[in-house]
Amino acid sequence: MERLTIARPRETFGVTWGIVAAFSASLVGIGLARFAYTPLLPAIIDAHWFERSVAAYLGAANLAGYLAGALAGRAIASRTSTAATLRVMMALATLAFFACAYPLSFSWFFAWRFLSGLAGGALMVLAAPAVLPHVAPAKRGLAGGIIFTGVGVGVVLSGTLVPLLLRQGLSATWIGLGLLSLFLTAIAWKGWPGEGAAPAAAAAQAAPGHHRAAHLPVRQLRALYAEYALNAAGWVPHMIFLVDYVAHGLGKGLQAGAEYWVLFGIGAAVGPVLAGLLADRVGFGWALRLAFVLEAGAVLVPALGLGEGWLVASSMVVGAFVTGTVPLALGRIHELLAHHPSRQGPAWRTATVGFALFQAVAAYGLSFLFSNNGHDYAQLFVIGTCALMLAFVIDLVVTATSRGEKN
Repeated sequence: MERLTIARPRETFGVTWGIVAAFSASLVGIGLARFAYTPLLPAIIDAHWFERSVAAYLGAANLAGYLAGALAGRAIASRTSTAATLRVMMALATLAFFACAYPLSFSWFFAWRFLSGLAGGALMVLAAPAVLPHVAPAKRGLAGGIIFTGVGVGVVLSGTLVPLLLRQGLSATWIGLGLLSLFLTAIAWKGWPGEGAAPAAAAAQAAPGHHRAAHLPVRQLRALYAEYALNAAGWVPHMIFLVDYVAHGLGKGLQAGAEYWVLFGIGAAVGPVLAGLLADRVGFGWALRLAFVLEAGAVLVPALGLGEGWLVASSMVVGAFVTGTVPLALGRIHELLAHHPSRQGPAWRTATVGFALFQAVAAYGLSFLFSNNGHDYAQLFVIGTCALMLAFVIDLVVTATSRGEKN
């Protein structure tokens, strides 16, 4: 009895450290490595590091890397170990910050933005699945929310730190972000569960015989993959162009642009928790549908020019669902595959790859459009709105025609 009493606090501490490690990974790999570029974009243009259209393509390079990381992350981990891969990817994201402090050439900068995206994609695929199986089932929702909140915290930090660091110069800003990333990487370094650690409730993962005979909702899964991918395309205009739109499109300057990015980050920080509470009340399917509608309206706001109050709401709502739809999609996969637990991991990887693919295609496509449409921001936000409404329509149609499938 005494041994059990002593072991439990150690187990709890280990799981908590694992959650902190995964939180740090999402903060570094997504919150900083991806989203810090948005408030930096106007400064990069103003400092004449790169032309405006080229700078937008460099932002899209990170998204292409994210796709590569989502595809390759599991394969890399299988050759070494998940913990080792997570450490390497956080270190790679950190190194990319320091490398971007020196704009030696377009190719140099492009390569490091791509590598930072690759690290982020691998961390998204590997970090939460490495930790959540070791969390007690009753607490996995809360743990997942904390992990994905790291993305929003990274956005807030990038929006508040970047303007302060820019006073010291653009290179100093990249170095400062690198030092923060290095600190978080050190915190997470030994927090990852060992390969031999036993997942919590491992027996529950062994599906009884009747699970094998349970109906597999193929059409609903495919629809979910498409919806999640379209959702990724839908918020690309805010992710890449929001700060530049406020700073240059509205003529409000870099400081105002950064303030809107902080609002976006505040929304992203609370999004996973609020989305989880909503799903607990109405179910993951209805929560996703409501998310698509609210997000579509919020993405459209900048194109309508409704004023400052509406733009504040747009920034926060889109930010909330950028992170909030992640646990909603993951929860929906678990709902659909409740009788097929062994398929949940592969389904999540498929969804993540589709998300990354559409995100990268949308980023490159919108960057190309922006450089050839006279810098018309409104077109970008209209396209994003259409993608989200299409996701909503697909969900309605497939749900209505799949009532015979068991969720």
